[in-house]
Amino acid sequence: MIEKKLKVLLIIEQCNPEMASVPLEGYNYFKAINKLVDATLVTHVRNKLALEKLNQYNNVFYINESELTRKYYPLMASLTLKGRNNWPLANTLGYPIYAEFNHKVYQQFKEQIQRGDYDLVHALTPMMPRYPVKAVKACKQTPFLLGPVNGGVPFPPGFQEVAKQEFAYLNFLRAVGRALVPGYVETYKKADKVLAGSTYTLNLLKKLFSISDQKIELFYENGISQDFLMSAKSPKKEGDLINLLFVGRLVPYKCPDILLESIGKLEPAIQSKIRLTIVGDGSEKNSLENRVKELNLGEIVSFAGWVNQQETLDYYRKADIFCFPSVREFGGAVVIEAMACGLPCIVANNGGIGEYVTEETGFKIEPNSREYLTQELTKKIKILVEDDKLRESMSAKAIERAKEFEWDKKAENIVEIYQKMLSEKAVCTSP
Repeated sequence: MIEKKLKVLLIIEQCNPEMASVPLEGYNYFKAINKLVDATLVTHVRNKLALEKLNQYNNVFYINESELTRKYYPLMASLTLKGRNNWPLANTLGYPIYAEFNHKVYQQFKEQIQRGDYDLVHALTPMMPRYPVKAVKACKQTPFLLGPVNGGVPFPPGFQEVAKQEFAYLNFLRAVGRALVPGYVETYKKADKVLAGSTYTLNLLKKLFSISDQKIELFYENGISQDFLMSAKSPKKEGDLINLLFVGRLVPYKCPDILLESIGKLEPAIQSKIRLTIVGDGSEKNSLENRVKELNLGEIVSFAGWVNQQETLDYYRKADIFCFPSVREFGGAVVIEAMACGLPCIVANNGGIGEYVTEETGFKIEPNSREYLTQELTKKIKILVEDDKLRESMSAKAIERAKEFEWDKKAENIVEIYQKMLSEKAVCTSP
């Protein structure tokens, strides 16, 4: 007898295989979950072209936007997403665009949900814990799962100057949203289960909404594809130099400048053994290039600029150590990618990346202050450059750790959560 697949409505407003960050994560969740259940995807029309190019999915519903929204988005983007992105303001001013999507999903699917057409409703994006999901109002008999949601991580106390550069003074808008956005509190109160993408977010949500331990679960946001894991096998190493790597946007909170300062503090004998490649682009690139000149690191440090995913993989494969001192990272997929390529990782222990890296796979540094992070990063680089056996051991363990985040494995875990939720709902509704 063939076991009947669960019918699941996946609400993924940001779901796009051609984009990066959350839209790509949304697509990867859908792709993996869709293999295991009878999924119906509802997403924004902006993703239609990219999804239809794949010619793989039939049960997809696209939510159109109004003419007013089409005109509003460029205006909002011009105010918040040019130069150094003002994310707190962008998330606030962008809410009306999401609100239209959210309302239309509810209008289109509430009767189907109430009728019991779906065994379960799962809302995945937006991943930030700031927006409501109106569909929860229709889920009186149907279990509703939210997440993984991730975010809200504050800047460390010693990095308030960086916080100012990243417009953190506008973070009070989060509290305003909780008070004023319709359905925000209701979404978390009525959800049968909430998945939190980091321990910080889990504790934050429990405190804000008095969520019991049974209704919230830690479920790391990011994943990695089987194809990436298969392609990550390192080529034969050439030469005696130890290659360090940084991958990420060149913006203040990711702290590539601290990495340069750390390299500059290494003794000449260690400097002569290393090369650092910085992959990425952003508002800080010019100042970073100038700092390289000031520190006389021109022969050690090179800038690759922005490169595509395949080229980035080539940089990972040629590297020996991954250095990522970002002090406020929610997801940090680059750390999982680096581990998949066998790179010991040195990270700041704040947010999700500090939970990906274990004592066997790298070093986590407490971001107590700029000076402390710089000093400790210098020490950890020196240790890994000088200790070949430790580097090799961490490399092997990093690959094993990365396998835990493979998308299909994450999807299997999510379906197990679905089944558990359905069992619990059946017990609650039985006479």
